[in-house]
Amino acid sequence: MRFTRRLRQEAGDDLSPSLVSVLACLERKGPLTLGELAALERVKPPSVTRMVAALESKGLVRREADPTDGRVSRMSVTADGSRTLQRSRTRKTAYLAKRLATLNVEDATALAETLPVLERLLESDR
Repeated sequence: MRFTRRLRQEAGDDLSPSLVSVLACLERKGPLTLGELAALERVKPPSVTRMVAALESKGLVRREADPTDGRVSRMSVTADGSRTLQRSRTRKTAYLAKRLATLNVEDATALAETLPVLERLLESDR
């Protein structure tokens, strides 16, 4: 938790972790309906509706009519949204690279050996 919190602090943006998560999900999987997004983010539809509205007001996502069903909207990331995510990732990567450079060889090796295990744990959650 401390590690995640520290990386969020380094991101340097004014978005909450929930908003960043929704934005990243839309970038990765979009365009999505609100229902699809709520399911992926594991939140209730009213919550995702508020989060999308906040991102939309900042110009980070756009709402478009579904081509097959005009009653349904699909959300996608705007160019500004993609740039926001990229800046955030760049800042976090720079911070992490700086911290990793301070590790001694033994610690760096131990970390490198642990990463595939952590990756498998995260993949099994999808």
